Amino acid sequence: MPKATVLIADDSMFMRNLIKDLLSRHGYQIIAEASDGYNAVALYEEKRPDIAILDLIMPKMNGLHALKQILLIDPNAKVIMCSSMGQKYLTIEALQIGAKDFIVKPYINELVLSLNKLCS
Repeated sequence: MPKATVLIADDSMFMRNLIKDLLSRHGYQIIAEASDGYNAVALYEEKRPDIAILDLIMPKMNGLHALKQILLIDPNAKVIMCSSMGQKYLTIEALQIGAKDFIVKPYINELVLSLNKLCS
């Protein structure tokens, strides 16, 4: 039985596959993938994953806006931001909006620790 269901949203297919492989090896079930923020929000509403992982910079809708939209759909949503844009102000803004954590790429191994904390 999977630890949790996960939505991965990143405009890079390489990064989505990297995250998917990492999380799958640690017992998480990837139930949806999106390449832009707009699809991430639509898939979140449709699939209702336990956890969503959002990139910050994506086409159509950035990660911060997608985070806001997801929290309107589900105020208890567990969202982790995962981006190479590790500027302190973006991290603070994401956490103030309601993200549970902010992981800076390429340190995606920290994602497993973050997800494990959210699922315990």
